[in-house]
Amino acid sequence: MKRSPEPILSTTGPWLIAAGVSAVGAAAAWHYAALDLALSHWDARAHLVVARRVFDSLTPGWQQIGAVWLPLPHVLNMIPVQVDAWYRTGASGTALSVLSMAAGAGALASMLLRVTGSLSAAVAAPLLLLANPNVLYLQSTPMTEPMLFGTTLVALALTARWVDDGGGSTRAPGLALAAACMTRYEAWPIAAVLITLAPVALVRGGAPVSQSVRGGVRLAAWPAIAIVLFMLNSRWTTGAWFVSSGFFVAENEALGDAGLAWTQVRDGLHRLSGRATVWPAYAAFVLMVAAFVRSRARASLLLVLSLLAAGALPLYAYVQGHPFRIRYSLPLVVACSVMAAAGVSLLPRGFRAAAAAALVVAALLQGSPLDRAAPMIVEAGRDARSMQARGAVTRYLEWHYDGTQIMMSMGSLAHYMHDLSRAGFDLRTFLHEGNGELWIYARDFGPRGHVGWVVIDERGEGGDMLYQRARDDPGFLEGFERVAEGGGVALYRFRVQGS
Repeated sequence: MKRSPEPILSTTGPWLIAAGVSAVGAAAAWHYAALDLALSHWDARAHLVVARRVFDSLTPGWQQIGAVWLPLPHVLNMIPVQVDAWYRTGASGTALSVLSMAAGAGALASMLLRVTGSLSAAVAAPLLLLANPNVLYLQSTPMTEPMLFGTTLVALALTARWVDDGGGSTRAPGLALAAACMTRYEAWPIAAVLITLAPVALVRGGAPVSQSVRGGVRLAAWPAIAIVLFMLNSRWTTGAWFVSSGFFVAENEALGDAGLAWTQVRDGLHRLSGRATVWPAYAAFVLMVAAFVRSRARASLLLVLSLLAAGALPLYAYVQGHPFRIRYSLPLVVACSVMAAAGVSLLPRGFRAAAAAALVVAALLQGSPLDRAAPMIVEAGRDARSMQARGAVTRYLEWHYDGTQIMMSMGSLAHYMHDLSRAGFDLRTFLHEGNGELWIYARDFGPRGHVGWVVIDERGEGGDMLYQRARDDPGFLEGFERVAEGGGVALYRFRVQGS
């Protein structure tokens, strides 16, 4: 029989845990900012650029949200990021990451306290997350994964409450699922599995099958509407219902090999998490399935398993040839941490505190939460040498810039656009893919007469689209002279005849 914690603990406990996670997260963010690591990852800077360009652009407007990345993180940041200091430091995006993790931790603690009555499990879950240096680092940056973690954990907790209440209004869990599905694509398979398991848990809790199925359909409508709206926006801004290609070069050896792709996902998980969390998560999986069979009262705990569905996205991406990225396995680290904590709640009451403490200590012994050699920090630093080398291009622009537009592919060099903001270049200076017909015309017929400068990525994933156009059409850069290069980037300047 499920035993509830003291009412005051159920009410205040999750809030205290969320506040604690927020404080630790803010301290970690300050630490990494002081080490100049907050914006090390190229995508961290690129996300800031996408949010900023809604207003700071040659063609400002909603279409600048784009259709490759999901919009919610950029929508929430599009006004704060207009503050130059917050844009250049990433402060507003980092604040959203810290708050997202705190909200997710508080919701998760609330769920574990309510469903199992285990304070040990409720405290262990956020501690396991914060003890992982990869999770702690990423929540200290403007990346979008922390918002994924926060929204999916809130959606999980609210859906579990919906199940335990016997169904009813789907507004709260539905909105949370919609938010998650507008944050990152990993949420799509998580939502699908969560919505599938929810009616099963309802039936196990004693609800009629027909009522449970109808409730599941109502729940599914919320994320479905969100995805349809995203696809409509994609159709409006790009002409395609869904952009599934053109933003990476298929160079992964797992191309077409599901077995090898799965090995890459699994190896990424083990490198990011280590045995201290992964193996307890395996044991917790068995405990949760057994608890579902034995106890109606804890049927909703089965929904935790939906977090494992995050592995479907990197698996699919690697089969399609997407380059390996270790951070794509990070949502599975969160899944394993949550599962391990949930497993603690299913142990006999007298063993829970000791088991929770052992899990946290084992995670800490595995490595420091502030480990500078953590795989996520190492991956983020891959652009550091190129960033330094691109200084030659930046210096030339600073000394010779004449006020004319600069053509540059945001799909390849958004992070460098952010770097140039520190030299005083606003986004409205650049002609990029978000500028619609202006970009298309200059791309198809050549930049002469449209811009005074062209910046080309000649190295990243085989070179950007401007590099490919110049390679295939010798006349593409007619009238332009190569004047600087560095870090795989080349700068071309239009030379007026006779100058």
